[in-house]
Amino acid sequence: MLKHNGFRGVSYTRFTNFASVYISVNFNYINLLSMKKFVLLFAIILFTSSFYAQTAGTLIVTTTTSEVGGSYKPKNIVAVWIQDSSNNFVKTLLAYAEERKKYLTGWKTVTTSAGSPYNIVDAISGATRTSHATRSCTWNGTNVNIQVVPDGTYTIKMEITDQNGTGRSGTFTFVKGPNPQTITPANIPSFSNISINWQPTTSAVSEELSDLISIYPNPVTSKAIISGIELKSVELMTLKGESVFTGKSNIMNLNGLPAGIYIARIETIKGIVSKKVIKEQ
Repeated sequence: MLKHNGFRGVSYTRFTNFASVYISVNFNYINLLSMKKFVLLFAIILFTSSFYAQTAGTLIVTTTTSEVGGSYKPKNIVAVWIQDSSNNFVKTLLAYAEERKKYLTGWKTVTTSAGSPYNIVDAISGATRTSHATRSCTWNGTNVNIQVVPDGTYTIKMEITDQNGTGRSGTFTFVKGPNPQTITPANIPSFSNISINWQPTTSAVSEELSDLISIYPNPVTSKAIISGIELKSVELMTLKGESVFTGKSNIMNLNGLPAGIYIARIETIKGIVSKKVIKEQ
């Protein structure tokens, strides 16, 4: 038996195939150094788990484009994509460009560096646009491998051109995480009415509930029906958080509302979920 500096202790002996180890356990003595190490280790664990959090959710990006001044105006090619905090390519959200896509030089460079030139997995895509309009796209928080990426600060990149050369671009940051975030940056050349809205899905229960609920038709021109579960109330909001409709039935009336993207906040007997609604003229 080992004695521990005069303190009374409880000890036991453990045998292994190679050695005998004696451990003295004393309930009246706390080793301050060990406690500091424990606190440090606990803090590291908390930081690590926070750093690698992977909140699911939906990002909605909207902007109205305008000419750069090139020879092909009003025809234009445009791309919107996501980069991480190290400026690595994550995913393309929108790409209207085919034959002349090489002139979207920022998009070309970052996707090529990622080993996947002009990657459009899950993206809204198409040919050159013949005119300017409001462009909307969404991101589900995943990369090109359809894996949810870690929470943190991400960059939204927009690029447009109407000439055989580099046009204009914009850069905006937001935080992907458990808290909703709405950003309305100031207009920049060729990009105006910019709206960036992150809506997290906070739990597996919320995801399950969201899967049960459907809105039809969507896109909608006048009225939409909510189905799948009994609801208590519904509120329709703009991407700036302004309430434009409230009700307690499963019918939403969007008559008179401008075309665009809205968020339906649906309260049910099992919880609250948010769904995207697209209004068309």
